[in-house]
Amino acid sequence: MYEWFKFLHLAAGVIWVGGMALVILALRPVAIARLTPPDRLPLMAAVLSRFFVMVWLCIAVLLASGLWMLSGADMKLAPKGWHAMSGIGLLMCAIFAHIWFAPFRRLQAAVQAADWPGAGKALGQIHPLVLVNFTLGWLAVAAVIIWR
Repeated sequence: MYEWFKFLHLAAGVIWVGGMALVILALRPVAIARLTPPDRLPLMAAVLSRFFVMVWLCIAVLLASGLWMLSGADMKLAPKGWHAMSGIGLLMCAIFAHIWFAPFRRLQAAVQAADWPGAGKALGQIHPLVLVNFTLGWLAVAAVIIWR
């Protein structure tokens, strides 16, 4: 049973971090280079809307599977990397919740109103937070692998 929870945990992490990589390294640069704000901003809002629903599902799987796996361990004896990953993961969840409830809501409202400067500002607030979460995701992976 443990291996199934570990698989679900890893799959959810891969989807979340992989999705951030796609948006940061492929979608965003191409959209900026090729599309005007009236075309780019609704596209990015729609893509993020779908991706962020997936992130919420990933968070639920990560928290549930992580809690289940940790519940079978003596936390005093657990590897330091597990503690680091747990803390980093909770921080990532908090950052994502902020993205969802603040700048992403403003992005959606601005796109709905065709307020391109407002939408651009909101998207500009999301980008650095996603970069932070992307970095934290890799730090969590590194902590578990290196800090045994």
